[in-house]
Amino acid sequence: MNFENILIEKENAISTIIINRPTKLNALNKATIEELHHAFKSLNEDKETRVIIITGSGEKAFVAGADISEFASFSTSEGAQLAAKGQELLFDYVQNMNKPVIAAVNGFALGGGLELAMASHFRVASDNAKMGLPEVTLGVIPGYGGTQRLPQLVGKGRAMEMIMTAQMIDAQTALNYGLVNHVVTQEELLTFTKGIATKIAKNSPNAIKEAIAAVNDNFKDGVNGFETEIKNFGACFGTADFIEGTTAFLEKRKAEFK
Repeated sequence: MNFENILIEKENAISTIIINRPTKLNALNKATIEELHHAFKSLNEDKETRVIIITGSGEKAFVAGADISEFASFSTSEGAQLAAKGQELLFDYVQNMNKPVIAAVNGFALGGGLELAMASHFRVASDNAKMGLPEVTLGVIPGYGGTQRLPQLVGKGRAMEMIMTAQMIDAQTALNYGLVNHVVTQEELLTFTKGIATKIAKNSPNAIKEAIAAVNDNFKDGVNGFETEIKNFGACFGTADFIEGTTAFLEKRKAEFK
């Protein structure tokens, strides 16, 4: 598939998706969300890709929000459908990917941009990053999972304050809140993130897939994450990765997962 709004770069086992709408500060419109869905789906099925990094083009923005012009005239039903479709195609899809997704947050991550970063499995930010959910200034609330994932990451009180004030926080505050795992300079961002991705790529792809599912189930209503962990732990014993990993350990060598 040919993309108009995103770029994909592959380096060894790491694939990087770059949202490329610099004149719009990489804002998410319907077309970009659909392209991102297809890109993630393709890379999830790509046997050579073990880790995916998502970032924005340029130095100003990861994603500066949604494209407001697309939904300014929507009705209540159209608004609900916009949120439902976006969550299905992109935000929930990313969270439940079999492969790890790391958000490299460069610059502004606002509204849908922060929601995309939060849907990723974890985040690394540049020191000039600014994050926030400004939706209430437009008379709406976050619709792509922001009211759910932000409290999970930073706690209810901080999430309520961020959502209700619509204020941005800087990278250091995001680090203190636990919203991002690391803060580095803009110049170091992708190199540093790829360094983490390289470490992940050396480990068992199957075990990582099972771990993602188990951790995610801890946050689902009516699902017992401990039961998922037990089931997925057992499932690992029937895989080639388990045989290679345990054999390599006993033979005192590094495992080579295929």
